[in-house]
Amino acid sequence: MLKYIVKRLLIFIPAFFAISLITFYISTHTPGDPVKNMLSFKGGLENYSGRMAGRKAYREKRQELGLDLPLFYFSISTLAKPDTFFAISNTSDKSMLNHLLNQYGNWKEISVYYHDLQRLENMALAMEADTSNKNILIEARNCCSRLLKQYDAGETQNTLHKLLLLAHSNTALKPIEYRTKQSIQDFHQLSAKATKWKNYLPTIHIYGTANQYHRWLFGDGQKNRGFIRGDFGISYKTQRPVSTEIREAVKWTLMLSLLAIFITYLIAIPLGIYSAVHRGSWFDQGVNTILFMLYSLPSFWVGIMLIVFFGGGDFLNWFPPYGVGEVNASMGFWQIFSVRLSHLVLPLICLTYPTFAFLSRQTRASILNVMYQDYIRTARAKGLTEFRVIWKHGFKNALLPIITLFANVFPYAITGSFIVETVFSIPGMGHLTLNALNDRNYPVVYTTVMLASVMTMIGFLVADILYAVADPRITFNSNKAHS
Repeated sequence: MLKYIVKRLLIFIPAFFAISLITFYISTHTPGDPVKNMLSFKGGLENYSGRMAGRKAYREKRQELGLDLPLFYFSISTLAKPDTFFAISNTSDKSMLNHLLNQYGNWKEISVYYHDLQRLENMALAMEADTSNKNILIEARNCCSRLLKQYDAGETQNTLHKLLLLAHSNTALKPIEYRTKQSIQDFHQLSAKATKWKNYLPTIHIYGTANQYHRWLFGDGQKNRGFIRGDFGISYKTQRPVSTEIREAVKWTLMLSLLAIFITYLIAIPLGIYSAVHRGSWFDQGVNTILFMLYSLPSFWVGIMLIVFFGGGDFLNWFPPYGVGEVNASMGFWQIFSVRLSHLVLPLICLTYPTFAFLSRQTRASILNVMYQDYIRTARAKGLTEFRVIWKHGFKNALLPIITLFANVFPYAITGSFIVETVFSIPGMGHLTLNALNDRNYPVVYTTVMLASVMTMIGFLVADILYAVADPRITFNSNKAHS
C-alpha cells in the first residue's frame, strides 16, 4: 500500500504541472488588460502630462506584476518576429505590428517606423493648443492615433499625407511636418526592404527561468514566492494578496461544506439501507418519490423559497436570511454558536437536500446489488441477525460506490457552492469566485481552479486507500491478482 501511495504521489507531479500549464495558458490569453483594470487607466487622455504619467504608472505596474517578462521558458515563432516582441504591452500596437510583420517580415525597418510613429504622437500631444492651431492640432492628433492602428498600405499612406498637409498649413506644426516626412520615408523602406520569406521559417527563442510561468509557479526569489509556496498573486480588484482573500473565504465554505457532508452521510446512508431492506414497501415507495422530487428541484429556487417561508418573507421569520451574523469579542462561545447556527440553518438545508437525495438513492442501489449474493445467504443461514447481516456483510461490500462519491467531497469542500453562497450572501469561496468572474479578477479564479484540482487528486488517492480498507480483496500490488 505504501509503495502504491508513493507511486500515486509521483504521478500527481506531472498531473499538477499539466493542470498548471492549462490554467496559466487560459489566464494569459483571456481578453482584457489586468493592469488597466487595476489602474482604471484611460488610453484616450488628450493632456500630454496626464498621458505620460498614465503610461509610466502602467509600465511600473506591469513590471511589479511580472507582466513585462516572456510567458514561458521558450517560444516558437517565425524568423521575422524578434525575441523581444513580448515586451510590447499595448494590444492595439501589437496587433498592428503583427500585421506589418506578416506583410513585410523585416522587423528592423518595422521597428524604426513604429518608434517614429510613437515620437510623432508624443510630439503632437506635447504641443500647446491655441486659437490659431486648435482645430488643426486636434485633427493631427487623431491622425497620429490612427497611424498606430493602421497596417493597410493605402490607408496608411493617405493618413500620412493628410497629416503632412495639416502640418504644412500651420507654421506652429513645422516639427510635426518634419517628423511626418521621416515616417513617410520609413514606411517606404518597409516595402523596399521586405523579407516576407522570414514568416515561413520557424525559430525558437530561449528565455530561461526569467518568465511569467516560472514566476507564477515558483516565484522570483524576491517578494513573489510563487504558487507552490502559497503566494497566489495580487487581486486585480482589491490589490490585496489572493491568499488573504482565500483564507477569509475558505473558513465559511469549509464550515458549511463539512456540516453539510456530515449531516448528509449521517442521514442518507441509513435511510438508503432501510429503503433497500424494505424494498417495495410503502415506506420505500414514499421515500423514493420524495427523493426524486428533491433531486429535481433547482437549488436557487429552493433557497429563495426557504427565505420566503422561513427567513422573514411573507410567512415565518424563524431564521436570518442573509450573511453569517455579527459577533464580537465580548460574546461567549454559546452566544457566537447560536448566532452562527441561526444564520447557517437555511444554507445547510439548501446544500444538503440534493446530495442527500442522490446519496440515499446510490446507497439503496448498492445494498440491493449485494443483498442476493451467496455470502449474504450464507450469513443468514448461519443464524446471524438481520442487523448483523446487513451492516457487517452487506454494507461493507456495498461501500465501494459510496467511497467513489466521497472522493468528490474534497474539491467541493474548497470551492463551495456558487448558488447557495450567492443566494444567502455567505462570504465563502463560491461567492468569492463568482464575484471574481464578474470582475475579471483572474488571479482569484485560477487559484480556485488550481486548489480544486489539487483537492480532486487528493480525493482520488483517499478513495483508493479506502477501497483497500473496505475490501481486503482489493490490492494495489501488481504481483497479486486484483479483485
